[in-house]
Amino acid sequence: MECYQVSSAAVPLLMKRAVEYEMETLGERQRERERERGGKEEERQTETHIICPRSKGSHSDIIYRMREGVERCEGNEDKPIRGDAACCWPPATHPFAVKLRVGLNPQPIVSLSCFLHLSHFQAMLKGGLWDIVVAMVLWGVWLPSCLGQTTSPSQDGKIKFRLAGYPRKHNEGRVEVFYNGEWGTICDDDFTLANAHVLCRHLGFVEALSWSHSAKYGAGTGKIWLDNVICGGSENSIEKCVSRGWGNSDCTHQEDAGVVCKDERLPGFEDSNIIEMQVDENRMEKIRLRPLSGHAVRMPVTEGVIEVKFKEGWGHICNTGWTITNSRVVCGMMGFPSQRTIGKKPSSLQSVYRIHSVTCTGNEAHLSACAMEFNKANSSASCPDGGAAVVSCVPGPLFTQGRARRVKLHPMSQVRLKGGAKTGEGRVEVLKGSEWGTLCDDHWNLQSASVVCRELGFGTAKEALTGARMGQGMGPIYMNEVQCRGDEKSLWDCPHKSITAEDCKHMEDASVICNIPYMGFEKSIRLTGGRTRLEGRVELLLSTGGGVRDWGLVCGDGWTSREAMVVCRQLGLGHASSGLRETWYWDSSNVTEMVLSGVKCKGDEMTLTDCQHHSVVSCKRAGAQFSAGVICSDTASDLVLNAPLVEQTVYIEDRPLHLLYCAAEENCLTKSAAQANWPYGQRRLLRFSSQIHNIGKADFRPRLGRHSWVWHECHRHYHSMDIFTYYDLLSLNGTKVADGHKASFCLEDTECHEGVSKHYECANFGEQGITVGCWDLYRHDIDCQWIDITDVKPGNYILQVIINPNFEVAESDFTNNAMRCNCKYDGNRVWLHKCHLGDSFSEEAEKEFEHYPGQLNNKIS
Repeated sequence: MECYQVSSAAVPLLMKRAVEYEMETLGERQRERERERGGKEEERQTETHIICPRSKGSHSDIIYRMREGVERCEGNEDKPIRGDAACCWPPATHPFAVKLRVGLNPQPIVSLSCFLHLSHFQAMLKGGLWDIVVAMVLWGVWLPSCLGQTTSPSQDGKIKFRLAGYPRKHNEGRVEVFYNGEWGTICDDDFTLANAHVLCRHLGFVEALSWSHSAKYGAGTGKIWLDNVICGGSENSIEKCVSRGWGNSDCTHQEDAGVVCKDERLPGFEDSNIIEMQVDENRMEKIRLRPLSGHAVRMPVTEGVIEVKFKEGWGHICNTGWTITNSRVVCGMMGFPSQRTIGKKPSSLQSVYRIHSVTCTGNEAHLSACAMEFNKANSSASCPDGGAAVVSCVPGPLFTQGRARRVKLHPMSQVRLKGGAKTGEGRVEVLKGSEWGTLCDDHWNLQSASVVCRELGFGTAKEALTGARMGQGMGPIYMNEVQCRGDEKSLWDCPHKSITAEDCKHMEDASVICNIPYMGFEKSIRLTGGRTRLEGRVELLLSTGGGVRDWGLVCGDGWTSREAMVVCRQLGLGHASSGLRETWYWDSSNVTEMVLSGVKCKGDEMTLTDCQHHSVVSCKRAGAQFSAGVICSDTASDLVLNAPLVEQTVYIEDRPLHLLYCAAEENCLTKSAAQANWPYGQRRLLRFSSQIHNIGKADFRPRLGRHSWVWHECHRHYHSMDIFTYYDLLSLNGTKVADGHKASFCLEDTECHEGVSKHYECANFGEQGITVGCWDLYRHDIDCQWIDITDVKPGNYILQVIINPNFEVAESDFTNNAMRCNCKYDGNRVWLHKCHLGDSFSEEAEKEFEHYPGQLNNKIS
């Protein structure tokens, strides 16, 4: 290192010989990178001049001329220097440095990082001649270059972000960017927490907690799209941050950056929380089965030639060395739980063999995870002694060809899916003893999720979801850190940990989306007249006689949100938002004939024709305006009752009649109350508290807007729903002996889980509803929160509470809307036990509950 005093006369000469300007930080990472390149740099015969602007107290600027291999900068703080790094220290007195590389064979400098603040220019312009010259050079040359380095917008405007890698949870992982039609990663050079904040907001989280370097979540594939990214933290897009530009990087995938985001979603941001198979789009985009020639095409296609789609088109797989484990993987992708052994079958197809030597273990969730060899994009090798790979798959019970697909899963199955909009997706619940519970999402991955899918008669898992993506469960959490190999017959066979309440919460419930066979159900149904593709009048393609198929309408009589659920599922449009019995405003087609009526669905059917319906069309109200319509949605609410609270708060009250005038006006007493000697006498009331939780993914809102709410003067409040809950007391044979009902006096957020804000409050004619993650509490001491049991004799009964009994408001799951308890009434006191949601017990336990012989004493074990 040689240091010189330089006058302003030397500046033009230096400027003339300069080939590039660069601003550099002096971080240890950059110096290490320069050292790694040392082998290549030794061959370069160049000099580097470092211009350090005048610091306070000095009389002139200093140019440090440094050759390769110099270890220290002289005249400054004792800082080690390697390669061609700048040496202006300390940063407080030298806010920036300009590097001029000169020589006979100048090498371009690729990296460029800009940290100069405008105040530095202002200070220089107030200085002497040298300061002004340097400032003008920087302003005219360096600043435009820096401004040109912000990440330019994508060519197609479609930049996407996702988290990938393993092991991880839904809010952490390797950051991958979709740009110019290809997924890639971000290098960790110059990465900071501010960068992570910007990326986490892209991913739908409020902020970042930390970030990781050196491919902590595994090395990615494909492009490294961004390098030396520098954000301030407040940018609304990574494109606003400084970087080297799209695709300009000198990193390897061992330097891929990752982030850990705070597990709190941005309001209104819907994202997948997905841990999925990251398929290399350059190699394999899509897989399908092409039926063998001479076979009639029936749904589902279970046997055929494997065709793989690449960017250049469709190709085949050479079957030389093809094994049954390979077939297992392909069948799983096609939605089938198992495979048949099949010999090599000749094919008359003109085959293009892009893949050969495939070797799978059988536990892979996707064919791309298997070992295989690829031919180049513009070439295809022959398949010696073989042909195109063919598979034969065995469908699950729901997808067997013909009527048999209506067969239900085995009643002894110890796993089920809840809360999903489509067949083959939902929150994973397992049966332990006689009660269903959930499992925690720690270490949840595609192998474990695939065991669930195959056990239920589906294929492999398409996505393994964490963070209660399909809604939160209620009740126990049985399993944590489930780690399956992929070949287990049941989830209980996989290594796992039993957990306590402190280990996991229901906000960590694991979910899955399984591969299911393509059935073509959406081709026989459509929506017309709606403002968007998610709504409209329902039209079915059915046979009208003589084998002719034509479009027709569905009678709106008795149409509810349960029937709408099935329509939205058949169309692949998610959950139902509303089921409409009249469609006056959606008259957009010439279809006028009713082809289906009397439709009654349970809500879990795959097609509308699987529901009960009239054998002969019979519609009370003729006319297309009285046909059924639906509005579909990506999300739905899900209400459940806190069963233990009912059991804990039950008691009997003898209430004077003079305090029951308002209750009588709202029909909250039995019919015999009308013959009572008002205002004298009393009624015996069975009281309890109701705490109703919304565990779904959308707020529960009344079907009617508040302009249609009914004002009740006596209680002085609005009813947004005429009947919100039914309260029934049943005999052991199911006969109703007493009942009550609860109008929606006020649907509001009484309390919410931590981190969830209340949105609904009834005061001052406010909006009514229940927010996701909140609950509405109807205390035991308010009017109509009871069953009038004045006329009931002592004995053993069943208490039943049903929320949203008329299905006025759509939910993701109606099977958990009922709660039942065994009830003993001795004429003076009452006891409840075994209170549970309608779907929380096994079928055997539910039968035992219904045949309950009664308590022998008042001690409840």
